[in-house]
Amino acid sequence: MTGRPSLYSEELAAHICSEIAEGRSLRSICRDDGMPHMASVFRWLKSEEGFSEQYAHAREAQADALADEIVDIADTEEDAAKARVRVDARKWVAGKLKPKRYGDKVTNEHTGAEGAPLTVEIVRFGRNTPSS
Repeated sequence: MTGRPSLYSEELAAHICSEIAEGRSLRSICRDDGMPHMASVFRWLKSEEGFSEQYAHAREAQADALADEIVDIADTEEDAAKARVRVDARKWVAGKLKPKRYGDKVTNEHTGAEGAPLTVEIVRFGRNTPSS
């Protein structure tokens, strides 16, 4: 019986990134037979040149896969409560992985006291101030 692989290979890295891009979690991938422990993958992200970029692209693609999965869940899940939990989880993760596309839009509006418009006062300091 052999243990989990802990040595990095481009083939193994490509497989992991492909699975992530299809929507699978790293945790579930690492539970598969013949796959490395998550700690090994995290170590590779720090030590293997190019892997962190490949992994980041896979995570962005994962957000798109999760967004697609939301529609499938909404169309096929018969239990509304279960569907809501599954959809909300995917929406949250997609929003964190790709916030510009799937994150909540946040707007800030500045107002003065009690909602009044802001007023701007320009004050000049120094010798070149006009005399009254």
